Parts: sequence; structure tokens; C-alpha cells
Amino acid sequence: MDAFRKKRLYRLIPLGVVATCLLWGLTQLTSHSNSILDHPWLYTPPHDHPFRHSPPPPPHGPKQQTKWAVRADAVRNAFRHAYGGYVKYAGSNDELLPVSNSAVNNFNGWRLTLVDSLDTMLLMELHDEFREAVPILANMTFALEEGSYAPFFETVIRYLGGLLSAYALSGEPILLARADDLGTMLLPAFNTTHGLPMYAVNTVSGETRPGWTGSDILWAEALSCQMEYKYLAHLTGRKFYFDDVERIMELMYGADLDDDQFPTKWSARTGTPSNDQFSVGAFADSAHEYLLKQYLLSGMSEPKVLELYLRDISSVLRNLLYITPDRQLLYVTDAYRSKPSHTFEHLSCFLPGLLALGAHTLPLSPRDRQLHEWAAQGLAYTCWITYADSETGLGPDEMSMKPGGKWLDAVDVWERQGRPGGVPPGLAEVPPARGKKAKKDYTEMKLGYLLRPETVESFYLMWRTTGDEAWRERGWAVFQAIEKEARTESGYASLSSVMTSPAPKKDEMPSFFTAETLKYLYLLFTDEDLIPLDRWVFNTEAHPLPVFQWSDWEKERYGISGPSHRQSQVL
Repeated sequence: MDAFRKKRLYRLIPLGVVATCLLWGLTQLTSHSNSILDHPWLYTPPHDHPFRHSPPPPPHGPKQQTKWAVRADAVRNAFRHAYGGYVKYAGSNDELLPVSNSAVNNFNGWRLTLVDSLDTMLLMELHDEFREAVPILANMTFALEEGSYAPFFETVIRYLGGLLSAYALSGEPILLARADDLGTMLLPAFNTTHGLPMYAVNTVSGETRPGWTGSDILWAEALSCQMEYKYLAHLTGRKFYFDDVERIMELMYGADLDDDQFPTKWSARTGTPSNDQFSVGAFADSAHEYLLKQYLLSGMSEPKVLELYLRDISSVLRNLLYITPDRQLLYVTDAYRSKPSHTFEHLSCFLPGLLALGAHTLPLSPRDRQLHEWAAQGLAYTCWITYADSETGLGPDEMSMKPGGKWLDAVDVWERQGRPGGVPPGLAEVPPARGKKAKKDYTEMKLGYLLRPETVESFYLMWRTTGDEAWRERGWAVFQAIEKEARTESGYASLSSVMTSPAPKKDEMPSFFTAETLKYLYLLFTDEDLIPLDRWVFNTEAHPLPVFQWSDWEKERYGISGPSHRQSQVL
């Protein structure tokens, strides 16, 4: 009997061990119930990390590559040349000076080119470069000395966007940790009367300072932080990330505007417009962009943002699109008190890509979709022709266009006449016009090419939304011109003038060249759709963020309302 009892006792021992482990686990869950919020990098988000375990690219052997694969490899090699020069001559600094082979710290001194280039490395499968960067990021503190300030706009789109995108693509927890640190350190910028962010902030003291606009805030700076902070709120559950950027959106929802023309400057004191300029150029460009993109990023779950985008983009088409009288070039300009300047900026060449993306993703009416697609095609071709017209094959930074009439008026006349020729006004593909005596319908005002990405960004989006390979060929011509005119021993340089070849070089290589220009060119040439437009959304620095859905508890926590009954304004 004693032996039998001992056997029964031994059989109970495993059950006791299991029960003890369960009780210990419940105790740990109870005592650390807030650990995800306190340490968000312990939490694995629900989306995949598509490049975390990507195999290295296959060795180059006798296997024949397609034309486009060869061209994508050429862009990858260009990135390795540019980034390699940065590491060699400027690796602990922000940007490379590619003519003097030296360095500059012009954006906080936190190795900007490294952070801005992380997701490009992942997309190009440059795993060694990425692995070497991660330990450096792990030791970053983002601390600034007293009297130094981080420009809020640039720091959000480049550093914060770069960290979040690299995390989304790789799943490396330390990247989310650093993004969470930086996101919190920048929050004092929102401590203004109406929540419009100050120009710059000290990341240690929280002290802020205004920029060259004084107490006015540029519309682009106020409306180009929502993607990054809303995604960070989704990853961490930190309500203040959402609240601070949504407060700005509430200002926009309730703004009293003339014909939905959002001005380029807003008063930090009153929360109202402080000028009468309507533009898609330097002071406003990415604000238009983020109205559409923050709606797409959160899985089309914020209908008020969609309404705002449709009102805004309709006003742009009504008020800012013109065609030149001779070559019939479609262009976008800005207006002061509704009077157009007829200035066309290279920065504005993001707009055709934005229109194409909206037409591709949004539930527009057939008429609106057609107009958005027409505008995208015509504008993108004008951006291309400014490149094709120049001696270097690269476009100038700013032009004064020969004044013509409003594009929508010309479309209306063309349609009432029975659509003669079958091609809408502003969409005919005129040949290049080179030479000093060429009649271009515009005059170059700022002659430089600053390695900007906007034109090739639109080529990429036009290619992915239309399937027209002409955009890829145009992108290849741009890349060849960059190789011919901008390449240096250590990297690539901005050009002082596109009017003569060889072009005089400037001693600068902005980080957006490796973050944006080369990335969009690479994606334009890869046959595989690495970043599907229905699953990822690019921020204004070309950092892709994954589409997500607000859960029911997040909608309740953040006060995200359902569909609005207000009808969107139509063209």
C-alpha cells in the first residue's frame, strides 16, 4: 500500500510543476500589464517584415538578365558608390561633400545619410551595409547641446520616417525603440497655442525656436508629420502621438477658406491663415501629399481626411493648372490672391504622381478619375520635357512659364467642340526643344539641378498605375544623365546649371539622393513590385510605411469617427 501511494505521489509531481508555472506566468502578466506601452520594442506588430530574412542576391553568372534587371543593377551600383563615399569620407556626419571629399553636419549631426538610406539598403538587398548600420543606431541618443535645435519638419520626415520604414521592412526591434525615443523628444514642438509645430526644438531641454517665418508656420511643416506619428501611435499605443498631430487636422477641418485654397502660411498664435498664397510648391508641397497618404496609410478608415484631400485637390485643378500657348505644356503654378505667378518649380513635379496614386486607389466618380488621370499624364510629361529640353538631360529647379489659359477651361472647350484630335489639351507629347534659340514656352529661372527626386517619383507612380513603359525609358534617360553629369570620385554632386555640358558641380550630396532619387529609380526598373501601392505608402522622403487598420479599441481611444455625411466638393 505504501509503495502504491508513493507511485501516485510521483505521478502528481508533473501536475504540480505545471500548476506552479501557470501561477508564475499569471503573476508576471499581472505585474507587467503595461510592459508593451512602457517598452514598445517588445511588441511585434501584426504586419509582416518582408525584408527581414531576405536571401542575398544571387551571384552574377552566365544566366541572362533582362534589360530592366541590368538597369536596376546599375542603380544599385550607383547607390553603393554614393553610400560608400559617404561612409569613407563622412560616415560620422550628416552628408558627404562629394567634390572636396569631406563632410558636413547640417541636420543635427546624427548621421543623416545613414538613417535616410536604411530602407534603400533593404530594398536593394544590401544586407552587409544594413547590418553595419544597426549597431550605430542602437547607440544613438539624439541628444543636442544647449543652444542647438533640430528642425522639426526635416527631422520627422528624414530621421523618424527613416527609422519607422526600416523597422517595418526589417523587424529590427532597436529601430522602433529609437523611433519611439525620437518621436517623444520632438513632441515639445507642438506646445503652441493651437498645436501648430514650432520650426525647431532642442531634444534635451524641449526648448523651441521659430524659423525665418517668425510666428508663422509653413503649411507643409504643419501637415507633414501625421503619417509618421499616427503609425508610431499604432505601433506603441501612445495616445499623445495621435492627439498632437490630429489637433492640427482639426484646425484644417474647420478652417474658413476661400474656394478651399489652403494658404502656405498659418499663424501659430491664432491658428488661422496668415497669407493669401495658394501653392503646391516649396511651402506647401508635402501637405497636399499627406492629405491623401495618411488616409491610405490607415486603411481608408479616416473619412474626414479623404474629404479634405478631395476638396483640396479639386481646388488645385480649378485654380493652379494652366497650359502654355504654343507647345500646350500643362503646368502647375501658385497664386497670390488668386493671381497666378506662372512659376513652375521642380518640387511641384511630385503632383502628377500624387494624382495618379489617388486615381488608382480612391473611389472617385468616373469623371473625376478621368480628370485626375489626364492631369497626371500631362503634368508628368511637362516635367519630363524640361529635362529633355536641357543640354545636360536634367531639369532646372525653377521656370517661368509663358502664360496661358486655365487647363480646365481648355478641356471644357475641347469637349464642347467634340474632342477634336482625341487628345485632351496639355497631353500632346511634343518633341524636345534644345538650343539657345529653341522656343520652349518657358524661361529657366533657377538653373541648377539639385539631385531632386520629384520627377522620377512621378515616373515611378505613373509606371505602376498605368503600365506604360515609356515612363521607365524616360527614367533611364534621367539616370544616364545623372551618371554623366553628376558623378564624382566619391559620390554624386548637385549641379549649378543644366544649361551647359559638362555641368559645373556644387560640393553637396543631399541625403534625399540616396533616400529618394535612387530608390525611386531602382523601383522603376525592377520588374518585381517590391512595394505594392495597396500595401505600402511612401512618406514625403520616400520612406515606405505599411498600410494598417485602426482596431475598434484604437478608434475609441483616439476618437476616430465613422463616415461623415458632408458631401465632398466636386470639380
